[in-house]
Amino acid sequence: MELFQAAGQATLVGSMPHTDPERAVSVVLDTMTHIPVWPQLPKYPAEQMMVQYLEGLPGLRRDAGRVWVDTEGKDEEILSFYEDYLTVDGSPSRLDQSRFAMGEETGRTFRLFLDRLAERPAQWNAVKGQIVGPFTLLSGLTDQGRRALLFDERMRDVVVKHLAMKGLWQVHRLARWGKPVIVFLDEPALAGFGTSAFITVSAEDIRALLTEVAEPMRKAGALVGVHVCANTDWGLIFECPLDIINLDAYQFFDRFALYREQCFRFLDRGGIVAWGMVPTAEEAAIDAVSAEDLAQRWTDQVKAFCGTERSLEAVLAQSLFTPSCGCGTLSERHAERVAVLTRDLSKILRGA
Repeated sequence: MELFQAAGQATLVGSMPHTDPERAVSVVLDTMTHIPVWPQLPKYPAEQMMVQYLEGLPGLRRDAGRVWVDTEGKDEEILSFYEDYLTVDGSPSRLDQSRFAMGEETGRTFRLFLDRLAERPAQWNAVKGQIVGPFTLLSGLTDQGRRALLFDERMRDVVVKHLAMKGLWQVHRLARWGKPVIVFLDEPALAGFGTSAFITVSAEDIRALLTEVAEPMRKAGALVGVHVCANTDWGLIFECPLDIINLDAYQFFDRFALYREQCFRFLDRGGIVAWGMVPTAEEAAIDAVSAEDLAQRWTDQVKAFCGTERSLEAVLAQSLFTPSCGCGTLSERHAERVAVLTRDLSKILRGA
């Protein structure tokens, strides 16, 4: 696999609001020419952020619109899960035939993306995917008593292994061109870490969750990042074995800047910061900003952030640019404008 250089290139967080998968894929391929990413389409129930990765989970139940995991007396289902987990052993061919592969509905847009990407000259520099992060899934998915699986030790282990294999399956599929593969763990729930709802969850718990999901993908050669679309304990995230940290720099740069020294150490060991500079929270803001404004905003902020300790060029070399969050809740017009703004912001800062 080729060595990846971030160099201020653009990519997307993942979700798009489109109902036509062909249109969504075309928008991505036409704008994200350096790092194309498969678009997750939450307008389809099977492609919603958490639901898309539940397939194959033992004890999964659906009734009257509710999705939960039945943990009572399900030893046979859990035993079968572990047998499958040990059998695949990270093998691409075994993963393809396993419970960890995306099915016909959950993987429809993903497979369309691969097909359309294969029709174009392989001139991109990397390809990106995404899965829901373990903390977000475990804190959002409950058992029959509406207790989060995060507090069930047995199911926590199952979910983490399940996501690791889901991610690894995706890595093998995206690696077919021999280009670097990037996978983001989408962790919006980490904005709540440290609050009363998670008072019993330690920093070590978070590190362990992220590490176990990320490591199989990293061992397969992928670059693994974490996306948090609000503020969080960035010091904790910097301590995790991750390659990329993706933040909403449009709204939360000042909070992130509090972790300046940890960020510098992360960069010194080869880490990449993916700056979410293009707003997605309000459609009026999307209409109001220009790529030139955003480029100046990033330049001013990062110069102040770096002081005299390192140059803007050095930081840019280890930077990517993304929207501040996914575009799944926007109108199609605004989502497409976000993609264009992200592309143009990258071009300006790279001097392309």
